[in-house]
Amino acid sequence: MKKKVLFVCIHNSARSQMAQAFLNQIRGDAFEADSAGLEPGRLNPFVVEAMREIGIDISGNGTKSVFDVFKSGKMFAYVIAVCDEAAGERCPIFPGVTTRLHWSFPDPSAITGSRDEKLARTREIRDSIKGRIEAWCVEVCGQKAKG
Repeated sequence: MKKKVLFVCIHNSARSQMAQAFLNQIRGDAFEADSAGLEPGRLNPFVVEAMREIGIDISGNGTKSVFDVFKSGKMFAYVIAVCDEAAGERCPIFPGVTTRLHWSFPDPSAITGSRDEKLARTREIRDSIKGRIEAWCVEVCGQKAKG
């Protein structure tokens, strides 16, 4: 049975979307990842482009409210906040045996500069998230990530 994982950030427009996509790609055999935001917005176009560059299309994903997910009664083995510490503390406590983790990544929507600078920094954040997912898979599953 797959363990359910929920990634949470502020707008569900970048970091949590990338984490969800990576976990489902890398260890979809062991985990079922979802994502949500505290204040759902719309997908960050730089994130969509950066993910497409590595063969992952998230352009059709919608954003969801963490509170709607909470109210749905879904149970998660892990709830992982990928935003800053203060925002992560605003996440609701999910029922059941849930391990809460916090992985702080910079917010791609806060990046300034030219289009190329924004895309380059978004790629760095994307790669950091992928690396953290791979390392976590090794920690939790005791084996190297697939894919």
